[in-house]
Amino acid sequence: MNLLFPPFSPLRSLSPNSNFPPNSSLLSSSYNPSFLPHFRRCRCSRALSEPEGLNGAVDSFTKYSGYLFENGESEAESLGEYDHLRIASIYRRRPFLILRRLLQIGTTLGRWFALRYLDNMLGRSDQMFKIRAAELRSILVELGPAFIKIAQAVSARPDVIPPAYLDELSLLQDRIAPFSTELAFSTIEEELGLPIYTFFSDISPEPIAAASLGQVYQARLRRSGKVVAVKVQRPGVQAAISLDIFIMRSLAGYIRKAAKFNTDLQAVVDEWASSLFREMDYNAEARNGLRFRELYGKLQDVFIPEMYLDLTSRHVLIMEWVEGKKLAEVKDLHLVEVGVYCSLTQLLDYGFYHADPHPGNLLRTFDGQLAYLDFGMMGEFRQELREAFIEACLHLVNQDFDALAKDFVTLGLLPPTAQKSEVTKALTGVFQNAVSKGVRNISFGDLSGNLGRTMYKFKFQIPSYFSLVIRSLAVLEGLAIANNPNYKVLSSSYPWIARKVLTDSSPQLRSTLQALLYKDGTFRIDRLESLLTESLRSRSEESLAKRELKEQDSSVVSKQLLSFTLSERGEFVRDVLLEEFTKGLEALGIATFDSVASSLPFTNSFTTVFQMDEEYIRNLRNFRRLLQLLSGLERNEDPNVAVREAIVDATQKDQKTSYRELSYIFNELSSIQDPLLLISAVLELPPEMQLQFFNLPADIAGRLASRIVARTIRSAALQVIE
Repeated sequence: MNLLFPPFSPLRSLSPNSNFPPNSSLLSSSYNPSFLPHFRRCRCSRALSEPEGLNGAVDSFTKYSGYLFENGESEAESLGEYDHLRIASIYRRRPFLILRRLLQIGTTLGRWFALRYLDNMLGRSDQMFKIRAAELRSILVELGPAFIKIAQAVSARPDVIPPAYLDELSLLQDRIAPFSTELAFSTIEEELGLPIYTFFSDISPEPIAAASLGQVYQARLRRSGKVVAVKVQRPGVQAAISLDIFIMRSLAGYIRKAAKFNTDLQAVVDEWASSLFREMDYNAEARNGLRFRELYGKLQDVFIPEMYLDLTSRHVLIMEWVEGKKLAEVKDLHLVEVGVYCSLTQLLDYGFYHADPHPGNLLRTFDGQLAYLDFGMMGEFRQELREAFIEACLHLVNQDFDALAKDFVTLGLLPPTAQKSEVTKALTGVFQNAVSKGVRNISFGDLSGNLGRTMYKFKFQIPSYFSLVIRSLAVLEGLAIANNPNYKVLSSSYPWIARKVLTDSSPQLRSTLQALLYKDGTFRIDRLESLLTESLRSRSEESLAKRELKEQDSSVVSKQLLSFTLSERGEFVRDVLLEEFTKGLEALGIATFDSVASSLPFTNSFTTVFQMDEEYIRNLRNFRRLLQLLSGLERNEDPNVAVREAIVDATQKDQKTSYRELSYIFNELSSIQDPLLLISAVLELPPEMQLQFFNLPADIAGRLASRIVARTIRSAALQVIE
């Protein structure tokens, strides 16, 4: 629910000695606690089933479907958590209620689709577009909370929903007709067990915002004077939602059988329904908000309101007041970046994420922070699934489709019995063209391609947990596209993923990085270079705070790379770089010796020990690439250099190849920036990093000595054998 309010809302003073007649307006009368027992006697069922009761204050849904609330104290209304078996047992005993609801849904939506079809037939679709969009919103409001929630899920996708429908559906986020204030105050007293003036010294006479599940009042706590939001749930809403879920789940089962879908559609409905039931438990929402605040409240430019657990019940929630504007309305690109950073931290760092970040739940506060609201619908992304998701992204970008097929099995998208070789071939055909454009140009539209046919052929399935993850990312992408039509979520996410895999201490991700960088013992420096380059492009918390949106020059890149490799989180990458740098130095020494020794007499005994081969030439080329990478220089090679090198290697022997590599390396060394810049960068680092840096030469020397000794012993052993 959107807690978006004007900075000064009129609060009505509450006192135990004030009065007002039963039918007077709350806007002009004082509050009389002695009148509350009258409301308590009304109960939810009678108050909501009589449109003329309670000053006629009945919301559209109740007026249209009031019979759904006739059993406000029914079993479905009293369920503590989602249980599809109990819900089924409740409503199977009420076949006429189910039939009536089915007819209501079918005739209402059927009439709308018939009108749309008629518009197309008469060629007036464009003229009637806005009218039909408004009619659809009205229908969804009448059909109730379950349908509103479904509409909210797609209302943040400007790339999917036509603008007229998007404008109308966005109104479902916080402009639902409210229910009776008298009934809301009665609910507060019943839930908290004391007169309302006991808790609040002031309260707004009417709800400030209303949503599908409840509505919000602004109040001032009597004990502290702090302004708070008081969220009150619509009475009887759980019973109504339970019936719609029962119908949806039943239809999902029939549809799966008829269309022979591989995905368990009922499990997807169950996952959504479980999250919706948790959202209707305000005690759970308050605990979620507290946990969310503890995990992410300290991030730069992120604001999480405080929860008042001691004043919260299942149907009443008290939380800190938040003032601001919708993020979608202010077009703040910086806060979109903050949102991307925070969402990726939620999904891939801690696994506890906001599963309903629609525009009504994301605000720009008046001091420029991104505020998260409404913590009823949250998701948990388990550690092994987070790691598999990261691995899948890495394998997709690096076009390792065989490993990607295995990732899909781990994620539950493919059954373990799937033929991996056939899946790999199919995924290559689907994704290769899309990813060949480069990670910064990959769009989900490109990835979708022929994926539908591939998913059907190999019995892909959408795990129930995955639906919330995809929904969360889709809403985030929709918000970003509204600010930047060229936004690509993978392009923005991959730098974060690259930094994650380079720094995470998880054994699984370390193993993935090792497999990514080495193939059959051969170091693939291009992959390390890509990961490091992308990771430096990621939005760190510090850069977000400084709003550094410009491209960084090579000296800054070198400084960042140096800081990262010398830090504790860069230990694994530092070890890889040191090992490959040592190999390069060894190859450089041998190539230099080889070029000098070839012109000197009496060197045969040495050349047998120090002789260039294909491995050393590869190490020499990697060394040159490392120099470029560590110096922060852009690679200005001719794109045909690799082709020419391959031709030369095929026609000429190792000696001439090594000469060419030596010339490249010496040219590279002459191009490296002033060493004083490197020293100044080191001196800006913390003392422990400086110590790490000055210990590097000794570390490299030890590694180099070990390699030389090992090569000498190996060569001597080979001579003895011969």
